[in-house]
Amino acid sequence: MNSAPDTPGAGFRPTHVVPGDGLPAWEAPDPSRPTAALDAFLPVQLLSRQGEWGQVLCSNGWSAWVDGRLLVAVPRPPPTAGRPLERAEDPAPLLARTAEALERVRRAAADLAAGRLDADGVRRATLGLRAGVVLDGDRLWVYDEEAGQWLYADGSRPTTYAVDAEPGTPPAPEPPPPGPDPGAGADVRDVPHPPTRVTGTPDGAGP
Repeated sequence: MNSAPDTPGAGFRPTHVVPGDGLPAWEAPDPSRPTAALDAFLPVQLLSRQGEWGQVLCSNGWSAWVDGRLLVAVPRPPPTAGRPLERAEDPAPLLARTAEALERVRRAAADLAAGRLDADGVRRATLGLRAGVVLDGDRLWVYDEEAGQWLYADGSRPTTYAVDAEPGTPPAPEPPPPGPDPGAGADVRDVPHPPTRVTGTPDGAGP
């Protein structure tokens, strides 16, 4: 990273996380000027882009240039909508459903790697799955696929801060349950989903 640190101050807000394998880094957007690599899962703030290069700032004030395409974006809770937020129920069942969805994806990926499934088989095995979870210390973002909403929690009971559709928008059709392979001629389509609508979040909840 740079030989002289920048000063992020109290305004440092991570926008991305370094992927699990870490990232090579450069002092400038120039492959001939490498510097120390960034550690896996390190929170960083993306300052600027030059093509595929991204300049990032770390919490200790050091900055470097990396392949910006490989950074993992951190979801930022939206600003407060000016009204009280609805408190969600116990998140444990939702986290269990999320874990089950990820396990189905993991099994499909393992079957693909072992040659037991082809690409169409993977699509059929995961058709209709929606799951999302981000952990940052005691802060949690988790997607409730049944209610079509994102929840946020920071050590307390989660609150709803984004939903899939405007009020009155009909829900997306339910995906068919996974079943036997219908054959190579089967018509496999992604299940459409309405766009996410921001509802609000507690003050100071953002990363």
